[in-house]
Amino acid sequence: MNISFENPDKINGLLTIVVEKEDYNEKVEKTLKNYRKKANIPGFRPGSAPMGMIKRMYGTQVKLDEINRLLGEKLTEYIREQKIHMLGEPLSSEKQQPQDLSQDGPFSFMFDIAVAPEFKAELTAKDKIDYYNITADDKLIDNQVQMFQSQFGEFVKADVLSGNDTLTGDLRQLDADGNTLEGGITTDSGMIMPAYIKEESQRKLFDGCKPGDIITFNPKKAYPDNDAEVAALLKVDKELVKDLDSDFTCQVTEIRHFQPAEVNQELFDKAMGKDTVTSEKEFRQKIAENIKPQLAQNSDYKFLMDLRKYMEEKVGELQFPEALLKRIMILNNKDRGEDFVEKNFEGSIRELKWHLIKEQLVEQTGIKIEDADIKVIAREAMRQQFAQYGMNDVPEDVLDKYADEQIKKRENLDNFVDRAVDFKLTQAVKSLVKLNEKKVTLDEFNKMMQAESTAA
Repeated sequence: MNISFENPDKINGLLTIVVEKEDYNEKVEKTLKNYRKKANIPGFRPGSAPMGMIKRMYGTQVKLDEINRLLGEKLTEYIREQKIHMLGEPLSSEKQQPQDLSQDGPFSFMFDIAVAPEFKAELTAKDKIDYYNITADDKLIDNQVQMFQSQFGEFVKADVLSGNDTLTGDLRQLDADGNTLEGGITTDSGMIMPAYIKEESQRKLFDGCKPGDIITFNPKKAYPDNDAEVAALLKVDKELVKDLDSDFTCQVTEIRHFQPAEVNQELFDKAMGKDTVTSEKEFRQKIAENIKPQLAQNSDYKFLMDLRKYMEEKVGELQFPEALLKRIMILNNKDRGEDFVEKNFEGSIRELKWHLIKEQLVEQTGIKIEDADIKVIAREAMRQQFAQYGMNDVPEDVLDKYADEQIKKRENLDNFVDRAVDFKLTQAVKSLVKLNEKKVTLDEFNKMMQAESTAA
């Protein structure tokens, strides 16, 4: 067997494998002998069919299977031994000529190899990158206090509708003369939040209403082009309101007003745990302490974005085997077609460039991802997910259980590994380069991120 590799422009490789008869013949003969032993051919006792007949029946296919096995094995072995930094998978070359496998060979197989461009991505203490420290200012802490007040607030009965109050009422469908329609739609527990009624004239009908008041309104006008909302209010099937144009009376039976929790010891205990803090000052300090890790995550995320931009500019333009990469992308996206590949190609190349840069930085910093690193990322993902539902004190064993379940899913595992790499790379680079530290409020930080997103 002879293997050669041509790579004149450093990015488009042509790998040629010439397979001789002696490379495959021994294995093919052995396989055909086994076939003969097991063959059950009419007119011959089991295992006694002539070898010539076995070769005519199975020889070409067995030879093809063995050659394919050899090609896969030698291709992988050669690329690994020669340390060819291949992008994607080898493709059968457009220069490949048909091979007649009914003959003994030699057979020549050619593969197009997309080779990563050669470049050096390295960081030292001479490199300087911005790092934005987000401060927990009074406005941010005020917002967190209000969030806790809302989270632990309660609904109380009110005498007069105001703000975002919710009312419950008996709804009755009216006829054209303004009388209750016999057999019409009725419900004795319709819930309305007048502040969210879209049509202003209908919304104003409820201004200053009190329990016992009767308001005449039109649900379809109140919620135009939203049959689902009208159906939910009237507690009927959506099809029944499709052509509905009737007015309804709403006799208010109850008004509920949301009352945020007071800033006192009861709120401190509910938000932070029994007697963890005992004053508003301590409460605000604890809030600042608790949100510090999240602010640090935001800072690190921005730092990774800035690191990417810095390294892409430092490395400069890279040449890629674009035609070959498009072929690979088309094969990997057969259900989406060439238009999809063309539309997304530039973005894919940008991501590929960053991936190659990141590979070198990971190697330079000696980062290794262990199972424990993946578990940390998965647990934090679960913690954040629970926090979205207001569950901030989830027991550690519960987090462990959910994290383990998520790690078992392949699509999640790849994501957790990527995030673990990003986390460890960020920490390593922060210790390696000179940080140009800048203090910003969360508002300033968010505006900066929004501006960058818009510019992109």
